Amino acid sequence: DEEFDELCFEFGLELDEITSEKDIISKEKGEEKAKGASDVVLYKIDVPANRYDLLCLEGLVRGLQVFKERISVPRYEKIIPAEGEIQRLIITEQTTQIRPHAVAAVLRNITFTKDRYESFIDLQEKLHQNICRKRALVAIGTHDLDTISGPFTFTAKAPSEIKFKPLNQSQEYTASQIMDLYRTDSHLRHYLPLIENKPRYPVIYDSNGVVLSMPPIINGEHTKISLNTRNVFIECTGTDITKAKIVLDIIVTMFSEYCEKPFTVEAAEVVYPNGKTHIYPELAYRKEKVKPELINKKIGISETPSSLAKLLTRMCLKSDVIGNGNHLEIEIPPTRADIIHACDIIEDAAIAYGYNNIQMVIPKTYTIANQLPLNKLSELLRLDLAAAGFTEALTFALCSQEDIADKLGMDISATNAVRIANPKTLEFQVARTTLLPGLLKTIAANRKMPLPLKLFEISDIVVKDPNTDVGAKNYRHLCAIYYNKSPGFEIIHGLLDRVMQLLEVPPNEEKGYTIKATEGSAFFPGRCAEIFAKGQSIGKLGVLHPDVITKFELTMPCSALEINIEPFV
Repeated sequence: DEEFDELCFEFGLELDEITSEKDIISKEKGEEKAKGASDVVLYKIDVPANRYDLLCLEGLVRGLQVFKERISVPRYEKIIPAEGEIQRLIITEQTTQIRPHAVAAVLRNITFTKDRYESFIDLQEKLHQNICRKRALVAIGTHDLDTISGPFTFTAKAPSEIKFKPLNQSQEYTASQIMDLYRTDSHLRHYLPLIENKPRYPVIYDSNGVVLSMPPIINGEHTKISLNTRNVFIECTGTDITKAKIVLDIIVTMFSEYCEKPFTVEAAEVVYPNGKTHIYPELAYRKEKVKPELINKKIGISETPSSLAKLLTRMCLKSDVIGNGNHLEIEIPPTRADIIHACDIIEDAAIAYGYNNIQMVIPKTYTIANQLPLNKLSELLRLDLAAAGFTEALTFALCSQEDIADKLGMDISATNAVRIANPKTLEFQVARTTLLPGLLKTIAANRKMPLPLKLFEISDIVVKDPNTDVGAKNYRHLCAIYYNKSPGFEIIHGLLDRVMQLLEVPPNEEKGYTIKATEGSAFFPGRCAEIFAKGQSIGKLGVLHPDVITKFELTMPCSALEINIEPFV
């Protein structure tokens, strides 16, 4: 086990845990439920999301064997059958609105065993969950070719016109009945919304009108694969042709190992609505050139070109040195859709070299880190506000629309707030434009604490700003609040004077700060002032309006101060 853990680490994977079904169930549901579960040892391996070729045992073992140099990288071939014998999948134009793309291939003379069959089904499920985005982009169908006869047609029909016996069911249903049937199915119900509200459902027929599948929901029972299946017809339909090609390539490369001629795939022809044809799977090999010194420089090693080529070959990227050792020519196999750029190749070279074998070096540039001035000022102010007897609160940066608008007597459009497109809860609809609601909610949650309550917070607020590249801007605000039987305006005013004293801003008009009477929707009429400093308005202070206090479920008067501290940095 330790050796295998070590091997996984070297290969860039993580052996999560060694467990068994029994252990998993007893951990989750207790000893009782685990009785009768299997004791077979299970290895849980964490595979990076870009490595679709390691999602099944076949691919993982093949990858590790090549890595250990026990086998050489297999060469995947597609065999194009003689004229007239090629399986054809004809796409009709009805599909364009729903799932316009389809690709297909055939695995000939394959030998399944129980384990291989389970792995085959398992790989499809894993692909469905990640690259296929829960079947929204691609749906995979695998069929026993000997039970059907081509050419096949991929079309879309009204739900009432589609009728077949779905997988593992004993009778025929129409498409609408199938949808109702699986509405309670814990596994399939998640895929129903993908086509549920469409006027037509996608469906694949053979030349005799037998239904192969209704993607992305369910295959037909007629073409079900068993352990005795010798020829498998694979179709992938979807809304993203690139992903469909990748998925098809992965499935056929992983399981062509079990064909009579290992690593060969029989091609199929896809006919598009406009009459064009294309042969799939593409199984495209391509060559990339990378300079060895670039690899060495990026990783921080100094290997010879031939040893770099050897490292890459161990990662299933067959490499040769060309041009007097100036370049490496790397062949990217169809299993590695994640290799898009030279840096992906360099990453693989680093994994093969071993991250732990790279020498640590001191960086060539000397830099001395410094605290961000705004954060430094915030920290200093926090200490002194606490020294003034106020307690710091940290509240959520997201709040409901009501908190920043209705409850403060403002209109939501006037707040300039940034909205969340798909909020999970009503509490988190917009980003806060003021710190006041957060503190008032904190007081409401602490009403049983002894009075007076003196709270403050120094945090960011967010407002829309069309002039920035992200369309919004943050401002660091200081907000303080005093809650007692009397409003305590003088305490909040005193706090403002103390903050200005600390910031060395004198109380005068020329170079200092002044306050002028004003009106604010959240404040009591005649008990509100605007604060000016550095020639600009930096905020307000005053006694809160009784309506605001009652809307936040409070019962005592309250005075508050909120200023922007950025001008003082």
